[in-house]
Amino acid sequence: MTMESPDGLPFPEAPASAGQEQVVQRICARVAGPEVGPGVHVATLPLGGLQVWLDDPRHRWRFYHRMARELRLSGWHTETGPDRLLLLGWSAVCLSHRARMLAAALSGRLADFDKTAFMAVMIATRLRHEGFPGEELPAEVVARCGDTLRWPARLADLDGLERRSSLEPLRLRLAQVAGLEAKVCRRCGEHLALASKVARTVAGGAVPDRPRAAGPRPGLTERMVCVSVPNSVPTVSKSAVTAR
Repeated sequence: MTMESPDGLPFPEAPASAGQEQVVQRICARVAGPEVGPGVHVATLPLGGLQVWLDDPRHRWRFYHRMARELRLSGWHTETGPDRLLLLGWSAVCLSHRARMLAAALSGRLADFDKTAFMAVMIATRLRHEGFPGEELPAEVVARCGDTLRWPARLADLDGLERRSSLEPLRLRLAQVAGLEAKVCRRCGEHLALASKVARTVAGGAVPDRPRAAGPRPGLTERMVCVSVPNSVPTVSKSAVTAR
């Protein structure tokens, strides 16, 4: 039996691909949050596809729509029913939308490193003033900055998923998405590396080297770090700072 998607392309007749059930479970649990996440269940449908349902009936409709929105962003066609959410297969429309969102992220938020630096300084400074352990500060700052970027979690959700299709148009779209995801993954890694560097600087109380008088003006990252560290800090040898 072959079903037609709203974009006119038939869904694959094959059952859920390897890792799909686990991936959908991770996506839906993340969207539902820690309180509802353990109550998210995923199972295969007899003719292919997956079904998702919740133990707790409270706000079920709201959670289903949130899950459906995130699953569609991953490229799947979904149908929301009164008691469960159905995932029926890849959709050319949803895959094209994912490609547009990935491209927009590369030219938008992921192109703005100053915003990540500013955020890392603010988070690290606040945590430092609250007495957060210095050795744990970089990891916490990276985690929080990763949450604001959103794409690190979305890409991590798809780990282990084998994405395939028997239809040539869908295979081409899946390949396009995979290429954009690789670029987004690299760019996210650069943002998180910057956040880690800023956090380590704030945690150590060290101010980055100032540029020479004839050089360019200090960038946003350096200015924010300079105003965030205290004027009086324990003496740290240059070699120790370099080791960090």
